[in-house]
Amino acid sequence: MTLGKFLLGRLGLALLTLWLLSVLVFLASQILPGDVGSKILGPTADKGAIAALNAELGLDRPPLERYIDFATGLLRGDFGESYSQRRAVGPLLLESSLRSLKLAIVAFVIVVPLAVSAGVFAAMKQGRPIDRIITTIGLSAMVVPEFVSGIIVILILGLWLNVFPISATAPAESGLVTQIYHLILPAIPLVFVMFGYIQRVTRASTIEVLRSDYVRTATLKGLNRFTVIRRHVLRNALPSSVTVVATQVGYMFGGLVVIEILFNYKGIGLLLFRATRDKDFPLLASCVMVVGAVYLLFTLMGDLTHSLLNPRFRVGGKR
Repeated sequence: MTLGKFLLGRLGLALLTLWLLSVLVFLASQILPGDVGSKILGPTADKGAIAALNAELGLDRPPLERYIDFATGLLRGDFGESYSQRRAVGPLLLESSLRSLKLAIVAFVIVVPLAVSAGVFAAMKQGRPIDRIITTIGLSAMVVPEFVSGIIVILILGLWLNVFPISATAPAESGLVTQIYHLILPAIPLVFVMFGYIQRVTRASTIEVLRSDYVRTATLKGLNRFTVIRRHVLRNALPSSVTVVATQVGYMFGGLVVIEILFNYKGIGLLLFRATRDKDFPLLASCVMVVGAVYLLFTLMGDLTHSLLNPRFRVGGKR
């Protein structure tokens, strides 16, 4: 398969996935409890005023007609207007996405070198106590929910030791260093969850490469261990980790709801939660579509990078 066909096939699947996602989120929004008009005006508002507001927002139209308007708006790059905030959704999404991206980058910069190094080191010490310790730490970190680890790091690092500020939002006009400093504490629970996934895949792929014939041949030729690891092991073991890392980047961007609620960080996760609570369909659907698009984009980038880095998986090559 040529590179062009590979990309076209993946892009086609991504577009199909996004369309199905738009249908699912629209159907899900129809069964959310509550009424938009009463959510905005309050439960004690006059029923006539609520009905008038729903009509003004176009909520009295047939669902199919509203979905077609939403889908065609997305194709034009028009996300509509938020029901609850009565402003264009596009600027809201941009502001929130940039904040979530900052948090995801901080977590990414911490976890990737840490998890990859731990996975390679554990593979080199396979079966020894240090291997078991690293693997156990990774598995334990994976199963602890973010809201639990988030509360723990707030109590220990934020309140008891006072190492990091418990507010994820830096003061206005703060510099880049100050912004990063405020984001370290909410990034730690994300690091805990992702560390286990990346470390396990890196360890497994490194062990497989260490057992290969070409690594044994390189060792028998007299190459020192560092050279063998750098030239042969990492080159063939890391492509599998790249795919996992790309998937985790999409998760970091879209799986921030709990963390952003816990730290009251105004990213896309908190925006998504509030849109769901207020039954704000344009805002809710746009948040879900952006998260889905980012996830698919990084997954595609991971698969493409994997196929280019590893000769066995290159486009047009034989497996």
